[in-house]
Amino acid sequence: MPIKSFQPRTPSLRHTRLVDYSEVSSEPPLKSKTKGKKQTGGRNNRGRVTAPYRGGGHKRRYREIDFKRARFDGVPATVKAIEYDPNRTCFVAQIWYANGHKDYILAPHGMKPGDVVISGETAEPRVGNCLPLDKIPQGLAIHNVELKPGKGGQLARGAGSQCVLSGRVDDNWMAVQLPSGEIRRIQKTCRATIGQVSNLDHMNIQIGKAGRNRWLGRRPKNRGTSKNPVDHPMGGGNDRTGGGRQPVDRHGNLSKGPKTRRPKNPTNKMIIRSRRRKTKAK
Repeated sequence: MPIKSFQPRTPSLRHTRLVDYSEVSSEPPLKSKTKGKKQTGGRNNRGRVTAPYRGGGHKRRYREIDFKRARFDGVPATVKAIEYDPNRTCFVAQIWYANGHKDYILAPHGMKPGDVVISGETAEPRVGNCLPLDKIPQGLAIHNVELKPGKGGQLARGAGSQCVLSGRVDDNWMAVQLPSGEIRRIQKTCRATIGQVSNLDHMNIQIGKAGRNRWLGRRPKNRGTSKNPVDHPMGGGNDRTGGGRQPVDRHGNLSKGPKTRRPKNPTNKMIIRSRRRKTKAK
């Protein structure tokens, strides 16, 4: 979808760039596949802030997305509408199966109402179809990729994301290139959906004003040194002084480049080529 700009009648509109939702359905979502979503404001069950700079925002209803695509293998489904989802950056597709069941799936780029999608080992490798990795031709773009068979898609679910099936490692493993450039081996029975995730122009959005971030539930962020000592380890002091200590986050952990991956992470053995272009992850 194209990006739309506005006449600079206000300072905020001068730089605002938003996605044109003209091709997205304006019909209300499926009642059977939506439920209320409670807002936490970044607080845990004790009422303490665990995720800072969150709060407010527009009320949302959660759309239940079928990330597994395994319940109705071999049953064709017709795309009834492409809808906006406030809980994710991509669009979602409302599909109606031939047996009468209705569901939501992530909408790939190029999908439109009236298209027919199907899942299972016998499905054709077309956009929107869901197949096991060993049934997908090498070099195709895929998304919603499973890491464990039957768990549901976890990789490449954001707007414009895609993985590329690089080839076969051995009898049980397939090589998949992730959006970061990392090549990882995944079991051949894991499923993936053909195509690239929709809403490619999401990366070109310019918010334009602080109020739009407040509508999204994002509060203003400020430096730790500008806070009081009770709010941040680097707070307090006169003028702009940082307290004479190494930069840390609000929990006291070093925040300028420390390594965060565990040295003996069990998933490292699945990495064929690191996203940092090393031959093998250590």
